[in-house]
Amino acid sequence: MKVLVVYCHPVPDSFCASVKNVTVEALQKGGHEVDLLDLYAENFNPVMPEHERRIYNSMTKPEECAYPEHVKRLMAAEGLVFVYPTWWYGMPAMLKGWLDRVWTPGVAFNISTEGGVITSNLRHIKRLGVVTMCGAPMWWSYVVGHPGKRTILRGVRQLINMKAKSFFLAHYLMDVSTDQSRAAYLDKVRARLAKL
Repeated sequence: MKVLVVYCHPVPDSFCASVKNVTVEALQKGGHEVDLLDLYAENFNPVMPEHERRIYNSMTKPEECAYPEHVKRLMAAEGLVFVYPTWWYGMPAMLKGWLDRVWTPGVAFNISTEGGVITSNLRHIKRLGVVTMCGAPMWWSYVVGHPGKRTILRGVRQLINMKAKSFFLAHYLMDVSTDQSRAAYLDKVRARLAKL
């Protein structure tokens, strides 16, 4: 399976970078073809300019997207794994900007002019996953509604194959993590991605 790994963290030697490396290695070991999209390394600009917003709802073709190379990579993927830190209970602004600027009408979905019905253009994606680290404890993340998890596993998931399998792996209490908790999380990531 061809898996697009979308990675978003600004620090090259962070624990998140280690998680990304383990994610890629585990997928490759499982026989998957991995396409790593590192948003910071590519200097992705998450800010949607005025002219792009003005034409947003009238976009009907993938080539109208500001990032056609990212569109090609998304369209070639059969699996999609997001690796990012959870900041303020959600994904980093750069990753949210990637969804805003790449998952556009004509690319990820179409909206009918009658009734606003949304149809997906990404039914070829059959696996969806999130690998993240959270500073908060699990119970507190649920109290605040786990917005990052919901954005991907409810929102993004609606635009891929309806029978897609999904997963969410989080290392909670990251700010007070230990070598042992981080090692255990990396083992958990390896084991889960081996079953993708």
